[in-house]
Amino acid sequence: MFILPQDRNDPRSILKIIVTILVLGLIVLYMTFQARFLIIGPEIVLENEPSVQQNERIITLSGTARNITHLWLNDRQIYTDENGHFKEALVLGNGYTITTLKAKDRYGRETKVVRSFVYTPASIIKSNETL
Repeated sequence: MFILPQDRNDPRSILKIIVTILVLGLIVLYMTFQARFLIIGPEIVLENEPSVQQNERIITLSGTARNITHLWLNDRQIYTDENGHFKEALVLGNGYTITTLKAKDRYGRETKVVRSFVYTPASIIKSNETL
């Protein structure tokens, strides 16, 4: 418990109170700064996103996941390196494909990134061009 000095007008007493308040404020500020990752929650950032229209059956999804404990691509667990980077190949089905990246942190909070792709084989594109 903080006890105020008897003489509140003494410059030393005022200085002690001001220094104590500043130190406590800095401690609270530092704690808030260090807790920012807990407050933000899990994050997924895709790098070099493939276009929606694809004529290759296999595409690569790569990116960075932060503040996570688990990461899934279409309900299949994938792994990151020590810096949080991931790189996974994805096989597209004929036509329309929906892909979901899901991440979870240690407190159960989740985030999702959903992307759609349309696979059209190159042979179909070439035959349409000749028509």
